[in-house]
Amino acid sequence: MRTATAVLLLASVGVAAEPPRFAEIRVTDSDTRRGVPLVELTTVNHVRYVTDNVGRVAFDDPEQFGREVFFTVHSHGYEVPKDGFGFRGVRVKPEPGKAVEVRIKRTMPAERLCRLTGDGRHRDTLLLRLTPPIDYGPRPGRVAGQDSVQVVEYNGQRRWFWGDTNRMNYPLGMFRTAGARTPLKPPDPSAGIAFDYFTDKDGFSRAMMPLKERPEGVIWIDGVCVVPDEDGKEALVCHYSRRKGLTDQLEHGLAVFDDTTETFLPKVQLPMGETWRHLSGHPIHHEADGQKWLLCGDPAPVVRVPATLAAVLAPKRYESFTPLKENRTVGPWRWQSELPPLDALGEAALVARKVIRQADARFTPTGDGAAVKLHRGTVRWNDYRKKWLLIATQLGGKSSHLGEVWYAEADAPTGPFARAVKVLTHDKMSFYNPVHHPFLDRDGGRTIHFEGTFTAEFSGNPTKTPRYEYNQMLYRLDLDAEPLNAARK
Repeated sequence: MRTATAVLLLASVGVAAEPPRFAEIRVTDSDTRRGVPLVELTTVNHVRYVTDNVGRVAFDDPEQFGREVFFTVHSHGYEVPKDGFGFRGVRVKPEPGKAVEVRIKRTMPAERLCRLTGDGRHRDTLLLRLTPPIDYGPRPGRVAGQDSVQVVEYNGQRRWFWGDTNRMNYPLGMFRTAGARTPLKPPDPSAGIAFDYFTDKDGFSRAMMPLKERPEGVIWIDGVCVVPDEDGKEALVCHYSRRKGLTDQLEHGLAVFDDTTETFLPKVQLPMGETWRHLSGHPIHHEADGQKWLLCGDPAPVVRVPATLAAVLAPKRYESFTPLKENRTVGPWRWQSELPPLDALGEAALVARKVIRQADARFTPTGDGAAVKLHRGTVRWNDYRKKWLLIATQLGGKSSHLGEVWYAEADAPTGPFARAVKVLTHDKMSFYNPVHHPFLDRDGGRTIHFEGTFTAEFSGNPTKTPRYEYNQMLYRLDLDAEPLNAARK
């Protein structure tokens, strides 16, 4: 009779003796030799492989093993040279159990690091029986995809909140805000981030604002920030919107996080017609006029409110930044409390109509010889440049309607952001709602990190990228990169 030890030994020998099933193709940055995620390798007969978070593909076509195979190579912001017939691709000879390297050249200033959310981030690495560079922990959330993120420091942790969240066991996901925790400064983010999700009993990400008494509609939150309450204690607060979809809003207001239930609870319901007297975008703390303020907007911080819970919950305490007057004529930019703000898209429209001169614009920079219409993004202080940095997506870009990201800088959070440099592009795909995370920055702020939502939505492209679709991608940017000098002249 075999002992348990003997059975285990035989089993381990059997596993070790099993021949390898896959050939490894690893795509690396030709300059850094880092693996590049989101590189598409397509065979002549249209079989498509996409690299995982460390640039690996587990090639599994036994008929092609030992033969020379041509792969067309496509990757947003990266490329290989064209051959004599104009094809961008490589020939490799895949063999099971062996690795082949494909080098690819980065063509944009921003470097793609990894996919932050969704299953299968290291799928090919695992198929090749290799060890992923990160352990995602006991509560990875079981999410398939997640929309745009809000991040804040609260009670000694970093809190992360996402929009609509897809699951693997049904086409409809969870639409009432997902959440997770991490340390204040996660380790090197280039390998990914181990999120500790708030989960339900099945391990799937649970709702952070369930609002069970009003079950109709999705709930999105924005403007997430922390301010002191009347006792000086931290309060985590946000703006929420319950809606049928992109256009039909059912209600909106301000909510405060409850530490007992670990959910957001509605605190103030706002009139349906109220468009700006509330938190929005990604607020920043700023001191001016002898007072501490929260500046709000997406990307332009054109709304401010005193940085206390009492003020945040009182719509009359909000002020807007605008050059417009009651008769809609243009004057100097100023803070006031009667008129709505002039945001980036509104300013871009007035610049196009020559109501505002390009030279007087604050949130409509010039780039590549034309005005850049900014859609969404963030403004953050940077210690290395001693400037306020704007990272935002362009609306109506050349290669993509909503996939080109621009960089600009200014002496004040309200601009003017005069010149911009395109740092990232996603050909015929979307990369919307980018967020710069200063807590991930390195080298004294010289290397910055930002993430955004990668998706085929709003792009007109019917082809979705497996596993990457509708997920968060992380990039980094060296502020000393030569192309960025054009934003400083």
